[in-house]
Amino acid sequence: MRKITLRYLPIFQSDLLEIVEYIRDTLQNPVAADNLLDDVEHAILKRSENPESFEQYRSVKERNLPYYRIYVKHYVIYYVVIPGGTKIMEMRRILYNKRNKDFII
Repeated sequence: MRKITLRYLPIFQSDLLEIVEYIRDTLQNPVAADNLLDDVEHAILKRSENPESFEQYRSVKERNLPYYRIYVKHYVIYYVVIPGGTKIMEMRRILYNKRNKDFII
């Protein structure tokens, strides 16, 4: 079994922090914010077992690497797999699923 290295872009971290702060502070639901963090972590770890075995995201932009998606509650995680000796699963964005993602990513 090949090892996968997980990497998180700063914009992914910023997206996630913004979502968690909104749920925790604006909606005043810290339990839901914690649950979302747990669900995101669990989904990423589970997907890292075989990150390329899922449908590629059909982007309107031409990309060097194909994007993949993970659905977590009302959010979508976008990631790429960077080939090499040790593959890198790089989390690029996490967005609310109703947003215009073609414009954003």
